[in-house]
Amino acid sequence: MNIPSTELPRIVIIGGGFAGMALARKLLKEDVQMVLLDRHNYHTFQPLLYQVSTSGLEPDSIAYPLRKITRNSKNCFFRMAEVKSIEAETNTIHTNIGELIYDYLVIATGSKTNFFGNDSIEENGMWMKTVPQALNIRSLILENLEQATITEDPEERKALLNFVLAGAGPTGVELSGAIAELRNNILPKDYPDLNPAEMNIHLLEGMDRVLPPMSEQASRKAQKFLEELGVKIHLNTMVKNYDGHLVTTNTDLAIKSETFIWSAGVTGAPVKGLNASAMVEKANRYEVNVFNQVNGYDTVFAIGDIALMKTEEYPKGHPMVAQPAIQQGKHLAKNLKKLIKGEKLEPFEYFDKGTMATVGRNRAVVDLHKWKFSGFFAWFVWMFIHLWFLIGFRNRIVTFFNWTYNYINFDKAARLIIRPFKGHEKSMEIERDKV
Repeated sequence: MNIPSTELPRIVIIGGGFAGMALARKLLKEDVQMVLLDRHNYHTFQPLLYQVSTSGLEPDSIAYPLRKITRNSKNCFFRMAEVKSIEAETNTIHTNIGELIYDYLVIATGSKTNFFGNDSIEENGMWMKTVPQALNIRSLILENLEQATITEDPEERKALLNFVLAGAGPTGVELSGAIAELRNNILPKDYPDLNPAEMNIHLLEGMDRVLPPMSEQASRKAQKFLEELGVKIHLNTMVKNYDGHLVTTNTDLAIKSETFIWSAGVTGAPVKGLNASAMVEKANRYEVNVFNQVNGYDTVFAIGDIALMKTEEYPKGHPMVAQPAIQQGKHLAKNLKKLIKGEKLEPFEYFDKGTMATVGRNRAVVDLHKWKFSGFFAWFVWMFIHLWFLIGFRNRIVTFFNWTYNYINFDKAARLIIRPFKGHEKSMEIERDKV
């Protein structure tokens, strides 16, 4: 790996997501050697991936080069690598570019899409966890619209214009709302030979309301907003199979569709090598104590989505969203400094800053402890918070101007088929979730 030898404690971080980034930035000026590893050379702001999928933003607006973090510190290094396994007995990690000895190891590998064992959905559906996957969805949506303009078969056109999303959590709600706005605002201008009324967006949810993690008030408002946009919501409906052309469910509902997007859940993305006792098998996450130490290890830590910290308030672990990851990363930086100095560690306490989701132009829902609100003000708060947490001044400026342009012109400027999706083997085009 060409990492120089050092007498400083070496802290290796696997993963450049929210948790890994928060930790790395806090260690830059410390007397340690930090090595950040990720299979990509950029950090992805995942809450805005759906806007890349629906032509609202280009990917460089939500991606940040990881080398920008380490470039101003002589003791911090980034390597683009895929970690294959951990050998905790010898404090060694094995990667596709070599081996590395660590003093302290932090696993921040995040989560991957959970298909709940349904091979047909994994093989034929689309999902959205990375920038390449978001670009694949964008290409597929636009290619299906192009194909719909030239087909003379009404049944084929119907299937091309049926967009089905499984899972009405924040991702499914935001993505279906964005596709509805594309239909309402872009289709009449770009595709005058298509009837917008023929384009249907179906949102399927296995539970009895949309946005199950949020309050019932937020769910009701979100459903109302989606229905105003023309999204067809199917509650208590679970997908059984998708063969690439037909979506079947646990009810009588069956939909012919050439665009099926799976957003129904995530699971942990662990690294091979640690003892079975370190894992919570059902969740596929590492069980950690209140100091984020992996069960059975003193010098191996896990933070973010991959970490399951059971507390009285969170018996099933913290929610797999950005805020717990960021807070754990910042807190672990303090504890690692204490550990190196031989001081007592401080337990992690999560501060819930609330939950929010946008449902399109001037529509959003926000749950902030005792305050729950929706509509234009909630949408404004959502925009401000997401701009604030975007990493990099350039990304904030570019995203702000894109949003301003889109708002004024009812437009989505990034509707380009840069990397065609159709006609290629799926195994070549979709980047599989892996560690």
